[in-house]
Amino acid sequence: MIQDIQNLLDQYMAWLKDKTTLRQVDDWVEITTPYLDRHNDYLQIYAQRKNGGYVLTDDGYTIEDLEQSGCKLESPKRRDLLNTTLNGFGVRLNKTALEVNASKESFALRKHSLIQAMLAVNDMFYLASPTVASVFYEDVVSWLDIIEVRYTPKVKFTGRTGYDHLFDFVIPKSRRQPERILRTINHPNRVQAQSVVLAWIDTKEVRPQDAQAYALLNDSEQEVPVAVSDALQNYGVTPVPWSKRDAVRDQLAA
Repeated sequence: MIQDIQNLLDQYMAWLKDKTTLRQVDDWVEITTPYLDRHNDYLQIYAQRKNGGYVLTDDGYTIEDLEQSGCKLESPKRRDLLNTTLNGFGVRLNKTALEVNASKESFALRKHSLIQAMLAVNDMFYLASPTVASVFYEDVVSWLDIIEVRYTPKVKFTGRTGYDHLFDFVIPKSRRQPERILRTINHPNRVQAQSVVLAWIDTKEVRPQDAQAYALLNDSEQEVPVAVSDALQNYGVTPVPWSKRDAVRDQLAA
């Protein structure tokens, strides 16, 4: 089992290296990653030497793209949620830009954190319709509170690779259920499913052996693609469409 997981991680690292390209842009280096945003464009970040280290930034792309799409982050509640999410990845907000500082030794880890923060923020706050008032994450919080689930929000685990992974909720072990780790996916697609799968593969070896992973999938605007559910299930993550959340109510509340 350990060897299988190691092989998957090795394949992931090879894919990440092979599909990443660099381009000089004035004093910055543009890094094009194999991760796709909701427009199916490759995510890009920029790196520059500064004070003996490096600064990495998305140049404001994530926040500005959301705002141009009609998702406003002006309310105190959403700003708090944004800051909590960024803090979980160790990423700061500089005006509209997501940024991290890195040393030569921490460059790969900090790059990973910035990319994962971009994916998380984009998915969490993207609203399929400008008239939608609530963020999916907020709906999940309300539901967990209503059914009296004991959880800790925004928990970060360091995986076998040394990379950090942020999960939306962790429900501690009880007498009847093992530890349960939850991720929300507001806009279920291949990229978001891949992010959850890789986070779980890297994390499961450092969690209790019987720990379980769940992905809560927003299907209020469109059906969850079968390929997304299959990908999650194939790697040990239980997919839970929001419309069928009551099916796991007892498992989470126990």
